[in-house]
Amino acid sequence: MKMVEKTLLNELYVHKNLYGNLSVPQLVEKILEREEAVLSETGAVRATTGKYTGRSPKDKFIVKDEVCENHVDWGAINQPIEEKFFDQLYHKVVDYLKDQDEVFSFKGFAGADEKYRLSIQVFNEYAWHNLFSRQLFITPTDEELSNHQTEFTVISAPNFKADPKVDGTNSETFIIVSFKKRVILIGGTEYAGEIKKSIFSIMNYLLPQKDVLSMHCSANVGAEGDVALFFGLSGTGKTTLSADPYRRLIGDDEHGWGPNGVFNIEGGCYAKCINLSKEKEPQIYNAIRFGSVLENVMLDKNTRKPDYDDTSLTENTRAAYSINNIDNIVSPSIAGHPNAIIFLTADASGTLPPISKLTKEQAMYHFLSGYTSKLAGTERGVTEPQATFSACFGSPFLPLAPSKYAEMLGEKIDQYNATVFLVNTGWTGGSYGVGSRMKLSYTRAMVHSALEGELNSVETEKDDIFGLEIPMHIPGVPDDVLIPKQTWEDKNAYEKAAQNLALKFHNNFEKFTQASDEIKQAGPLYKGK
Repeated sequence: MKMVEKTLLNELYVHKNLYGNLSVPQLVEKILEREEAVLSETGAVRATTGKYTGRSPKDKFIVKDEVCENHVDWGAINQPIEEKFFDQLYHKVVDYLKDQDEVFSFKGFAGADEKYRLSIQVFNEYAWHNLFSRQLFITPTDEELSNHQTEFTVISAPNFKADPKVDGTNSETFIIVSFKKRVILIGGTEYAGEIKKSIFSIMNYLLPQKDVLSMHCSANVGAEGDVALFFGLSGTGKTTLSADPYRRLIGDDEHGWGPNGVFNIEGGCYAKCINLSKEKEPQIYNAIRFGSVLENVMLDKNTRKPDYDDTSLTENTRAAYSINNIDNIVSPSIAGHPNAIIFLTADASGTLPPISKLTKEQAMYHFLSGYTSKLAGTERGVTEPQATFSACFGSPFLPLAPSKYAEMLGEKIDQYNATVFLVNTGWTGGSYGVGSRMKLSYTRAMVHSALEGELNSVETEKDDIFGLEIPMHIPGVPDDVLIPKQTWEDKNAYEKAAQNLALKFHNNFEKFTQASDEIKQAGPLYKGK
């Protein structure tokens, strides 16, 4: 353990009111006692996060030092910061927490596979952030807790604000990772998702060094032991589609794929709540109960019943709960090698097919592209869908070059003969503002057919712009829904929108200069000059 962490532990452990690994009831009592949140009708506590209701990617940094300098893919996503600024902020944050009446600590793990798990510790200014950490990470047994040796520490102080002129940050908010000191500092934001994603980011750095592919995806397993992965950015349907009553859930957002198969990195779920209903998503709806955390969800002032349709604070309303709140899970969260891989995109242009089967080269092209429409609320400043390309469907959390993860995925697809599909959960019948969002029932039917192998030999039609093979018939889905152009009244408008999206694919892929000609040619057939 590095000296800075020893100092941290010594200074914070002598705090007169340090609460370590409190039980869920104890934390709920503390949250209510401190008036950090209110109790909802469901039994979950509801907290609000002020002006930061999503991640702050421009405020995230990695300390550039001799440990990681030659490994990190530096740039706009992995912004470097000098070690002196980290050390300066570290001492300020620790001093700040020492002055607080109470501090909360959680010791646990990231990684269900004990061979690849990381021992973590989280220090929180807020009790509700500590409950969030307890729900999202893997809680140790009493024996594991007694033998716990922290390998990485998170220090979260939402009310401590940086001074950009002095601290080397871009704003009052900061999320700084030091791989040398093995510490993550978070300040200036109350959005709990920063805690979760900071741990994911370091796992994306550490796991590939152990020949384990870290993935921003959900995963489940069928009755026959068949494993499915669901890749996609926030809001594309990973949590919703992986919570399938006919399949057991492995995890909803972060996984590793190693020599023995797939394992969940987390111990909980962080589900979007926008328009959540018991009829459409019963597993998620029923999982929100005592011990869960509702984030920025509006409540009826009298009954405290959650209104999941109310976006007064943000469209990025969230629920954090233990994976054990889902009835149909794999325990421990470990399974075999994937049989099927689903790439999810929420295409706001309304031109991508709702489902298509990919060749190996198309799979690599779309994995590197990571196209979706960034949905409102997931990041500050995003108020309506914006076309975006996020390499490997998770570039904000990837410290290494995207090609590293893509190469590992390609090798595993070959080695384990996985079938890959591209699924559009976005718009149909027109672009955003004209068309409508794809019906969840249709998407579920398509995914079910894909996972059951029903699409491996069905009749297909090749899209003349995107070059994708589209199934002509899927049980439970109207045939005309499968061909995007047929859902548009204005066919010329469709052609223009599709060509515009194809051009965006081409422009984005120019940066992948090392990709093979076969992969480059697997993209859309742009007809422009």
